[in-house]
Amino acid sequence: MAPRPDPGIRPPVPFGQFIVKVHGRCNLACRYCYLYEGPDRTWRARPAAAAPAVLDRTADRIAEHAAAHGLHNVALVLHGGEPLLAGADRLAALSDRVRARVSDACTVHTTVQTNATLLTDARVATLARHGIRVGVSLDGGLVSHNTLRTDHAGRPSWPAASRGARLLADRYPDAYAGILTVVDPRTDPVEMYESLLGLRPPALDLLLPHGNWTNPPPGVPDAGTPGAGPGPARPTPYGDWLSVVFDRWWQAGRRETRVRLFEECLALLLGLPAATESLGLDPVDAIVVETDGTIEQVDSLKSAYDAAAATGLDVFRHSFDDALRHPGVVARQSGAGALAAACRSCPLLTVCGGGHYAHRYRAGSGFANPSVYCADLDRFVRHVAGRLAAATAGAPR
Repeated sequence: MAPRPDPGIRPPVPFGQFIVKVHGRCNLACRYCYLYEGPDRTWRARPAAAAPAVLDRTADRIAEHAAAHGLHNVALVLHGGEPLLAGADRLAALSDRVRARVSDACTVHTTVQTNATLLTDARVATLARHGIRVGVSLDGGLVSHNTLRTDHAGRPSWPAASRGARLLADRYPDAYAGILTVVDPRTDPVEMYESLLGLRPPALDLLLPHGNWTNPPPGVPDAGTPGAGPGPARPTPYGDWLSVVFDRWWQAGRRETRVRLFEECLALLLGLPAATESLGLDPVDAIVVETDGTIEQVDSLKSAYDAAAATGLDVFRHSFDDALRHPGVVARQSGAGALAAACRSCPLLTVCGGGHYAHRYRAGSGFANPSVYCADLDRFVRHVAGRLAAATAGAPR
């Protein structure tokens, strides 16, 4: 008699997002950067740019994985460092190569994530012509928000970055993917949000800074020890900030822009599927290829400790199916089973999902903890739930 499958173990979810480090260095020297200023040092031993052989083999591996799992959509994210240091033509060539090698039934959605300082009309035209959309990373929509984003000589990046963002909005709106901003509770939330609206992004990603119990995020100087829940006295600077921005977005009367965190929180509260690393229980489906062809887990893990994202695999000797079997990836795909007991018993479990995996880390106990943002997430999710309940009260059933 064949053994029954363990109901607590779900089959691996194939990767649908391939983050390729086409260039491993950055033209900026942001003082808070977790990648270059954090505990991980693996980038130092890697080549600055991915060699043609690495990119060619990566394209083969992506096509192989898509065919093996019958994928109809694949996200190709061209990343760094600053990917435009590799040149727009090289990015376009990689995107074309992946599209040429997957089957006709599979659509490749390519984006490049950039600090926007190297965007020019010619470069954006090349990217747009090859169907590559552009996501921009900024600290806010005003020069005062971006004082920590300087180049290696200490010169401000804002003039070039704002020109790049406005070029997208004015001349290439179809290639404009949106803006990614890390939440800073020291800023005025409404001013920050409205300043970003001034750059006319079609979408905003509001991300919590990568911190954990061992290295707390800014504004949470004493994270303490992971406990049974948010706790009544714990300050919630990030939850408060997000709640204020949510109200400004929610009460606008029209959708001025998409805010992924807000839309996915609402979807999860309504019992709908949503996919984000920050909320929910959906398994992670992203994998990284470094400039030397090394296959790694997502970069955010590098904020925990040196080599936290390592798998020991590479595109020359291993398939992405091999990466699916890596213990770290398995843990990321284990849903509620991989969460701390306090998370599994929390009434917000299906919405919060334990928060971002990297934010659960604590030296000595690994990632089996609630998020260091537990109290902030509790504050934010309950606030959104309250607004949703008020809006749907009396609605026809």
